[in-house]
Amino acid sequence: MPPALPQDVPPEAAYARHIADRYDDWFAAAGATDATVGFLVSLAAEAPPGPLLELGIGAGRVALPLARHGLAVHGVDSSPQLVAQLRAKPGGRDIPVAIGDFAAPPTADESGGYAIVYVANGTFGELTTQAGQLACFANAARRLRPGGLFVLDAHLPEALATVPSGTRPVDTSGLDFVLRTRTVHPAQQRYVSDYVVLDDDRLRHVRITFRYASPGELDLMAAAAGLRLRHRAGGWSGARLKDTSSYHVSVYERPV
Repeated sequence: MPPALPQDVPPEAAYARHIADRYDDWFAAAGATDATVGFLVSLAAEAPPGPLLELGIGAGRVALPLARHGLAVHGVDSSPQLVAQLRAKPGGRDIPVAIGDFAAPPTADESGGYAIVYVANGTFGELTTQAGQLACFANAARRLRPGGLFVLDAHLPEALATVPSGTRPVDTSGLDFVLRTRTVHPAQQRYVSDYVVLDDDRLRHVRITFRYASPGELDLMAAAAGLRLRHRAGGWSGARLKDTSSYHVSVYERPV
């Protein structure tokens, strides 16, 4: 039986149970997979030898292409339904995956730790308390080899504040139609994304709550876990972080 999830981690029953079959279609931005995989492959060439661990591996959108590049990838996810989608894909049964809380992964590499621990597609923000996010940093750091890297992406709070509220279309990737609203709650340091999807004549609604944190707060969490900032980019493309960037990809290093 998988371990119970703490209150700050959304259980898979909240949304993934009912949308596992279309999760990547709905929540992966166009072109995001190739950029994310390319970024991580480049990092793997600079990191110490060893496997990678994806927090929130889901249906394997990023992990499977990394494995095809010859990298050993492990994963953790709270959703058995999403992991079942991963298992159904070519190569999916070859990736070790634990069911559980990605803030405290119930998995560890027995050969001495991971070269890279990463969390993509805004999933880190699904830890909706500071305590949960601190725990994620600490547990990632414990699982890294000396010189290993912890990589995450996150929205820049200033960019969230300038996004107008209301409904707008999202890249449908072959679906009939997807609408999203995003409501920012500064007093709670959170935002809520609501997705309404017309799919095969069915109307489905998904609500996901995120906690946002500034790059400075993330750096403090990293320092508390014994990590230091190595690099911060303006996206998975590796572009320079600029005032106009909407999100960042931060790479933290466990010192040797």
